[in-house]
Amino acid sequence: MAGTLYIVGTPIGNLEDVTMRALRVLREVDLIAAEDTRRTARLLQHYSIATPATSLHEHNEHGKSPHLIRKLQEGVSIALVSDAGMPLVSDPGGTLVREARKAGIRVEVVPGPSAVTAMLAGAGISGPFAFLGFPPPGGRARAAWLDSLGQQTSTIPAVFFEAPHRVERTMGDIASKLGNRPIVAGRELTKFHESLVEQPIMDWLAEAARGSSTRGEHVIVVLPPVDSVHEPANLPSDDKLADEIGQMVENSGMRPREAAKALSAKYNISASDIYTLYTKHNK
Repeated sequence: MAGTLYIVGTPIGNLEDVTMRALRVLREVDLIAAEDTRRTARLLQHYSIATPATSLHEHNEHGKSPHLIRKLQEGVSIALVSDAGMPLVSDPGGTLVREARKAGIRVEVVPGPSAVTAMLAGAGISGPFAFLGFPPPGGRARAAWLDSLGQQTSTIPAVFFEAPHRVERTMGDIASKLGNRPIVAGRELTKFHESLVEQPIMDWLAEAARGSSTRGEHVIVVLPPVDSVHEPANLPSDDKLADEIGQMVENSGMRPREAAKALSAKYNISASDIYTLYTKHNK
């Protein structure tokens, strides 16, 4: 008799968020296929679970899935887990699950924590939304992702993940593309230093430029445009405006014209005037 493939949700930060069913399954299966065995080991050790684990990540999934399918066909039950949250949500495992279904193997979902749903709840969003995963690092794929973000968020919120070392650049690209959009930014969800703030994206960039922490994985909600976000703000002096664009260029990796465009949306003044001011202060 073939084994069962369990898709098991695990905590996104706080280890107390694991379900009783998930713990039982992790104890009872013969093998755990983990995105990162070292990270999963911390969860297993915390709950005194001795089930052996093997790695299944984006670099070995295609090659290793046939081996795991054979084990399942031989009667071995396997739990699939990711680093955190629900597997397959911007995480590996899709190949294994699809091949298991094709082979007639029972696939059972053990639902658990999800950074996406946790963020939507914290942001107070109960209606439709779009999930866009991680932004591509560059090139045409990144440009297409930004276009999709703009299209999706014209009417509904969109949620995406971003790594700490790329989040400032991504937020700058969004500001340049979409203007001073309202966002809800979550960082280190369920952990001790959890942060959840709602603000215009230019305010987020200004705080990051002043040294606000960007450590930890981010979950960002980009909201549809709101007229009030584009109303004129209190205009800073020329020196402060030049300093603000300079910080954006230096800290977020934006090009001067992109930063000028983003500040134009924030203050409702000409982007060319802001760019001219920047060039005068940087001769």
